[in-house]
Amino acid sequence: MSFLTHLFWPWGILVQIFALIHFFRRRPEGYWFYIIIFGGFVGSAAYLVIEGIPDLGLLRGTFQGFGRRTRIQKLETDIIDNPSAANYEELGELYLDEKKFEKSREAFTKAISARSDSPHTFYLRAKASIGLNDFAGAIPDLERAVNSDHKFDYYRAAAILANAYAQTGDYARADAMYVEPIQFTNTPETLYNYANFLKLAGRQDEAKQWAQTLMAKKRTLPRYMQRYERPWFRKGKALIKELEEKKPA
Repeated sequence: MSFLTHLFWPWGILVQIFALIHFFRRRPEGYWFYIIIFGGFVGSAAYLVIEGIPDLGLLRGTFQGFGRRTRIQKLETDIIDNPSAANYEELGELYLDEKKFEKSREAFTKAISARSDSPHTFYLRAKASIGLNDFAGAIPDLERAVNSDHKFDYYRAAAILANAYAQTGDYARADAMYVEPIQFTNTPETLYNYANFLKLAGRQDEAKQWAQTLMAKKRTLPRYMQRYERPWFRKGKALIKELEEKKPA
């Protein structure tokens, strides 16, 4: 089919380039790469229709980012005259959405200095710390949130705390903390982190079983959710491959 590319020159090449850019950014199923390369214009156009157009819904956050940045600028100005806990917390959340984790954590710290009675603020600061890969720093804040309510954020706080324990080598506490989240929530993030914890703890067979549970969940999700959760499924696939390679003959 590649000969068709020349019929649409230079649009065929441009469509192929756009398809490749999208493929390497979104990492869908690997067979699409060959369809794009060897299918020329037709293969690339088919890829963009089937995989690219549905992903446009995921760009909503990009457009929302313009509004966030405007609000951040206003809050940064307002805080000069009104350094309230509410203003700092809102600023921290906006930075968190923008993945500016260092600034987010700093804003939450100032919010906590002004008012330290909100487990929600500690939880958000912990998420900023996790974004910085500071799992040890996140643990006290997560413990405060979970101790206030063990179902905090529908068990996600407990799941994140369990993962923080695992990442810092405290496998006993991680195992105990995962008991409820793994029963009551089965988000791809939690399933992957639990499988990864089992791998770190040397429980290879269980790790593979839970990683396979994660991959099985992909088939039950609506298409748009499969796209949204794609990074966790990609990690799960890599984890299964790693576990199979390590398995003794």
